[in-house]
Amino acid sequence: MYKPKLLTCLKDYSVEQFLVDVTSGIIVGIIALPLSIALGIASGVSPQVGLTTAIVGGFFVSLLGGSRVQIGGPTGAFIIIVLGIINEYGITGLTVATFMAGIILVLMGVFKIGNLIKFIPYPITTGFTNGIAVVIFSTQIKDFFGFELGSIPSEFIEKWGVYLSNLDKINPTSLFLGVLTVFIIVVLPKINERIPSPLVALIVATLIGQGFNLDVTTIGSQFGEIKGGLPTLNLVTVDLNLIKTLVVPAFTIALLGSIESLLSAVVADGMIGGNHRSNTELIGQGVANMFSSLFGGIPVTGAIARTAANVKNGGRTPVAGLVHSVFLLATMLLLMEYFKFVPMASLAGILLVVSYNMGDWEEFKTLNKCPKSDALVFLTTFIMTIVFDLTVAIEVGIVMAAFLFMRRMAEISGTNLVNLEERLDSDELRNNLKVGEGDIMYYEISGPFFFGAADKFIQAIKSINVMPRVLMIDLREVPTVDSTGFHALETFYKVCERSGTRAIFVNLDDKLFKILKKFGFIEMAGEENFCRDLAEATHRVRGHLEEGKQGEIASQVS
Repeated sequence: MYKPKLLTCLKDYSVEQFLVDVTSGIIVGIIALPLSIALGIASGVSPQVGLTTAIVGGFFVSLLGGSRVQIGGPTGAFIIIVLGIINEYGITGLTVATFMAGIILVLMGVFKIGNLIKFIPYPITTGFTNGIAVVIFSTQIKDFFGFELGSIPSEFIEKWGVYLSNLDKINPTSLFLGVLTVFIIVVLPKINERIPSPLVALIVATLIGQGFNLDVTTIGSQFGEIKGGLPTLNLVTVDLNLIKTLVVPAFTIALLGSIESLLSAVVADGMIGGNHRSNTELIGQGVANMFSSLFGGIPVTGAIARTAANVKNGGRTPVAGLVHSVFLLATMLLLMEYFKFVPMASLAGILLVVSYNMGDWEEFKTLNKCPKSDALVFLTTFIMTIVFDLTVAIEVGIVMAAFLFMRRMAEISGTNLVNLEERLDSDELRNNLKVGEGDIMYYEISGPFFFGAADKFIQAIKSINVMPRVLMIDLREVPTVDSTGFHALETFYKVCERSGTRAIFVNLDDKLFKILKKFGFIEMAGEENFCRDLAEATHRVRGHLEEGKQGEIASQVS
């Protein structure tokens, strides 16, 4: 059932909590202000667009989402995606793709796919997150060092080739302001972590740049006049062909947005001891992206750093997120024109810190300790994100993880021939099965019965030189079976039929019995050949063998 957290929180809301939420919302707004502008510019759009995304998107994330403290807005993870879409399809393409991604996110929430996002392997998420961090870092080198190079290649290797060949063109003034920005952001929290260090760094760098009339590129010199004002609707004309071409980018935005937002919500839950509603959160994120695109914004998702700042400053309800959006709107209306003086080197410094904080760099230190398959998935996703793009990285990473998972399942699954007498726990059962050599063979299957495990089973059956009169299959250690496993059992049963061998299945639990019945295998093999335990199976086998012997005697007499 869809129910935004805001409705839950307002049931027992107090004046005291409202005042704390307002304070926290303003502080988070101050933190989000320079980040939204920097992320907008880094994504290839104007500063106003970055702020509009935080205002509109952040408002709907808090209004309709499933987390108490989630703060939504533009994030670094989307920079390379947005840049790629703009380069290939233009601003109109970005608007349409973002709106489509919003619809996809809503549908993901409606169909409860939020519960499945957690199954995306950790090496994939850390691999592309670290890759995105490296790509963001590389996009900011131009402004940080003050290179005046015009257009720069979008490809990672070519881009760094241009940087390295133009080291003699570094602007010392830009480099100074960039380094100063990074220094303030890193050092100031050690003195007082409540002070919004990115905003302080931005103000200091701007005052120095203007006070000393330094020769550096500013937002104004790059984007022209910047004017504030209310966000306005940005309706575009769309045709069916454009929608078709944007399906993959839209799904990429939706997938990344869902992962980022739910990851942020999980981190927030750990900080406040709460429980977010994952599917409600996806619906809120979807609506936020739809409205962000309608007002000319870029993709929206949960911002982990801003969400953490909200928690640390006492925010405990979505009201704080709503206040954060209102504060940014007021800033956009009253102070936007002053941002034209901000040095681009300072914004680049902010994003360099953002990119560093995004990455889980400790992961590289543990590569030699984790399974080789996980390390391979992580490094492949990381490199693919940098060299190609995020879509390719996720696709390749998921396919690799799936095949490696199949191999692991095959390794832990097995089919073993055992001595049946070792499994019989009483003399009575042993006496029941005093039979001749070659009358019975007893196999045990262990582990989930699918993929490689099914092939192991078939190979074990094919290796039998002379088929016995009864072949017993113990399924005690089989938790589940898929269609591949079913076809393996079907093949096994047909082999038994051709050989005149009676197939007996032992120790099925109710769950496995229902699965096989749904596949139609119980009916195919005969329900009388499925035994709950060995006691029932031994009586069934003894009866079958005695019938067979009587039949042999009768044929000999005749």
